[in-house]
Amino acid sequence: MTIDDQAKMFETQAHDRAEEPEREERIVMEIIVDAYDEEEKAMGWYYYLMDKIHFPFMAKCNQTLAKSPLKSGEQVTVIQMAPESECLDGMWVEVEWRNRKFAVPLVQLQPIEPDEDTTEAIEDWVYWTDLGYSF
Repeated sequence: MTIDDQAKMFETQAHDRAEEPEREERIVMEIIVDAYDEEEKAMGWYYYLMDKIHFPFMAKCNQTLAKSPLKSGEQVTVIQMAPESECLDGMWVEVEWRNRKFAVPLVQLQPIEPDEDTTEAIEDWVYWTDLGYSF
């Protein structure tokens, strides 16, 4: 499937839902616009989030996941995006928690009092993953 086919499919699904057309337009035209494969989609998201999120910020764990030591309700300091190589299966961020630093999935965190750009970027990622899209 070409990038044009992917964009048309995403736009068709977006129009069928018509829930958040501005967000969907941003995802298609800014984030995954030139992505021809899974790795390029991952890197599109990675650099979009890297550019838009203002680190560090406080966040609360919103769900317990088997792949993370955090439990729902725990607070962490989000330091930065995890290295590119760690973000090929999803977007991960480095956190500081209990005097340790490690990476957790971005979808596991709810920012506490984030700025507007950080809020928009994280909500874009969560929206996309909630729709079932992946790389």
